[in-house]
Amino acid sequence: MGVPLIQSYRVGRYILTQKLRGRKRYPLVLMLEPLFRCNLACAGCGKIDYPDETLDQRLSVEECIGAAEECGAPIVSIAGGEPLIHKDMPAVVRGLVERRRFVYLCTNALLLKKRMDDYAPSPYLTFSVHLDGNADRHDHSVCQPGTYQRAAAAIREAVEKGFRVTVNCTLFQGEGAEEVAAFLDDCKTLGVEGVTISPGFNYERAPQQEVFIQRRASRQLFRDIFRIGKERKADWKFNQSSLFLDFLAGNQNYQCTPWGNPTRNIFGWQKPCYLLVSEGYARTFDELMETTPWDKYGVGVNGKCDQCQVHSGFEPTAVNDTFAHPLKALKVALMGPRTRGPMAPDMPASPPAPDPGHPVFPLRVER
Repeated sequence: MGVPLIQSYRVGRYILTQKLRGRKRYPLVLMLEPLFRCNLACAGCGKIDYPDETLDQRLSVEECIGAAEECGAPIVSIAGGEPLIHKDMPAVVRGLVERRRFVYLCTNALLLKKRMDDYAPSPYLTFSVHLDGNADRHDHSVCQPGTYQRAAAAIREAVEKGFRVTVNCTLFQGEGAEEVAAFLDDCKTLGVEGVTISPGFNYERAPQQEVFIQRRASRQLFRDIFRIGKERKADWKFNQSSLFLDFLAGNQNYQCTPWGNPTRNIFGWQKPCYLLVSEGYARTFDELMETTPWDKYGVGVNGKCDQCQVHSGFEPTAVNDTFAHPLKALKVALMGPRTRGPMAPDMPASPPAPDPGHPVFPLRVER
């Protein structure tokens, strides 16, 4: 696995503490979105389609650090939008690192070379660079040529300067196993410590819905990818739990754990996760946890969730299963996901939710 020992220890200790306290629901990763403004217009996104008055809004340094303190998660994933556009992002990162939060600063890396000296290498800071496959695939996904080469160059420079760097890869319709395997080989040559990989979710505001891969096809794709890795003894490093990778390969039948990765953005605390944008917002983290109807979401429960296999929802489930069945997790970690034989039965599909019509932009929550 591509997760340093100190991080595994600290996160494991946190989870064990929550379980000893008898907490049924607790956050593992804070998904912090301090802005929606971006310098790309990706096919599978849609954040920049908000009106300018929304795109011009920012969470302050105090609001960002306050969100981390409020929910208490040991990991903070800072996304957007493009976080490096935020002029106060170095202060946000500094404040979180001082509080010993493990920060994953998600970026398309187009500004990384210019802004890199605003940050200091630390075991608590990781640049999580968005790369959706090889150069052609990635540039097509983000709808701008040349972005892969610029991102790759920034990754190499960050690694040389001693930063922790990972790759965040989302797979879309039309991916081939050999192509993805070659991309994972390229990630090794870039020197990153690991790859976070998952299939794209049909994000409600995405301008091109046809790009999203369906659940059944996704499971077979990941089986084929992992089979190639075993045959080549590729030794790819993933920044994910072994059981989540096993889930992607169709060997585990998991339900989503949306409260594991709560989202705080410019509108408030998003219900139930960052992928569903029309379910409402809470003013506080406690309100999010207490008033969100968690049992109304998930595969086979809510039609919006049926095709989802994204790590933000299913990684916390896999982590819980790791604590419940450590020997099973160890076996998968040592041998890799099973790539042959029958798959685990999938969740039954639920009836599609009624069409709400055109989404309404929420007003900013006053605090």
